[in-house]
Amino acid sequence: MSSPKERRSVVTGIGVIAPNGVSTDAFWKATREGISVLDVVTREGCEHLPLKVAGEVRGFDPADLIEERYLVQTDRFTHFAMAAANLALDDARLGRADYNDSPFAVGVVTAAGSGGGEFGQRELQRLWGQGSRHVGPYQSIAWFYAASTGQISIRGGFKGPCGVVASDEAGGLDALAHACRTIRRGTDAVVVGAAEAPLAPYSVVCQLGYDDLSTLDDPARAYRPFTKGACGFVPAEGGAMLVVEEEAAARSRGATVRAVLSGHAATFTGASLWEESRDGLAHAIRGALEDARCAPEEIDVVFADALGVPAADRAEALAIADTLGRHAPQVPVTAPKTGTGRAYCGAPVLDIAAAVLAMEDGVVPPTPNVVDVCHDLDVVTGRARPGELRTALVLSRGLMGSNAAMVLRKGPKSPS
Repeated sequence: MSSPKERRSVVTGIGVIAPNGVSTDAFWKATREGISVLDVVTREGCEHLPLKVAGEVRGFDPADLIEERYLVQTDRFTHFAMAAANLALDDARLGRADYNDSPFAVGVVTAAGSGGGEFGQRELQRLWGQGSRHVGPYQSIAWFYAASTGQISIRGGFKGPCGVVASDEAGGLDALAHACRTIRRGTDAVVVGAAEAPLAPYSVVCQLGYDDLSTLDDPARAYRPFTKGACGFVPAEGGAMLVVEEEAAARSRGATVRAVLSGHAATFTGASLWEESRDGLAHAIRGALEDARCAPEEIDVVFADALGVPAADRAEALAIADTLGRHAPQVPVTAPKTGTGRAYCGAPVLDIAAAVLAMEDGVVPPTPNVVDVCHDLDVVTGRARPGELRTALVLSRGLMGSNAAMVLRKGPKSPS
């Protein structure tokens, strides 16, 4: 077995369930074309609430991908995660035959910011309206932050190290970092990522306490970061799961190495303290670059956090300038999430998926709905921009104060 320093973590599989596509191919096609799917919220029970626009996952039937016995005991956020895990495992061509003799070599890590609000709301309504005898036994587990990790592990027979990062948006990147550390310690593969389902009425009401939530009713104007018209963010459902493997183990079974997770760092600067997030995010970027042994001028594209709050956008733009220096004005910056909404912990994992696909295709996807950039950033708008992309920087901040940065490098593909 390789020493910990030699055990590199590589991406071999990607699975996406997102508002703009319920498969990785559909997601990337819409992302590359800059298609915005933000629209009026249609979820039952949300009609009278101030949140008017969101990114909903439509055309998704979990029964097509998940057995009934798992569906009845899980919430919508776990349905997304399990379906995305299926797609990632298929993409990586990692099946039971690969780990039947060593199930402890595969782990699972997910991130979650809110848990199973829809399932919890339904059971609480039964408790209130019909009494305790009408509350199902799965209420005790379906809402829980760790439900997706547990169900993916049980369903796949994965007995390796498992965990959950219960955090704000940046937790999606932190989960990937946790998976990398697990691989350094000896695990061969980790199914890792995040998916959220924050559009049940109960969940939406909880989010209304966020000052940074956009309540505009025009989908084209509700989420426009880095512009003078920035007025907050819109939430979204969905997310992505990845198969991350130790490089030598992946190559030994003939897997395709799609990208290398090279470096990560995280900081904390306090809830909604956006001015302070400049230094916090900059510190995270420097840490990720150092971890990846990557010089600032090696960064070919930045996938921005892009909160859509003027003070937060300004802080992010300054953090990028602080860390990339003279190279900053030449680096293309993109935020595809402006076309889908922010899926909380799922958002940065979707950005990681997009970054891998962008490096493979040699294009920077555009930032939908954004045209009048008012910061000193080279934000890609309108249409995709071709370019040789070898190294990507993905940024994320959470409403509760977390900051995270991750560096990815394009991986040389193994023979099929």
